[in-house]
Amino acid sequence: MWLRPNRVLSRKGLRRLILVLAALALTTAGLGAWQGNVFAPLFALIESVAMAVALSVAWRAGDRGERITLDESSLEVRSLPGQRRIRFQSHWVRVKLVPGAGRRRLLLASHGRELEIGAFLAEEERAELSGKLKVLLAESTAPWRR
Repeated sequence: MWLRPNRVLSRKGLRRLILVLAALALTTAGLGAWQGNVFAPLFALIESVAMAVALSVAWRAGDRGERITLDESSLEVRSLPGQRRIRFQSHWVRVKLVPGAGRRRLLLASHGRELEIGAFLAEEERAELSGKLKVLLAESTAPWRR
């Protein structure tokens, strides 16, 4: 199972948005300079660069994700883009949806270890994922499957 945050814009759409916002800021600054504010274009340029950097950083945060692999003996969570892997024994892992700081957290727990998954998902998506994981774990560890 792959968990990825929702992205509204493609890379091309992000570039277009940055260009439109920069053009609007520089046009407004040009009108200000025409009326005597000679520093307006400089401030608009600085603002445009800062806005482009901020939007790019926010867009790149959408690259993160988690891959959940379940088999008869283990459940593995691999965080992306890093290479962090955490493995639980599928017979012992518990899926918990607990209240947190203003939102519910989806936790996998086993042998005193807990791991939050899907922190970037919406509240409804975390609840749906919790239900799916519980069903998949029950099916994979059922005694009649052996």
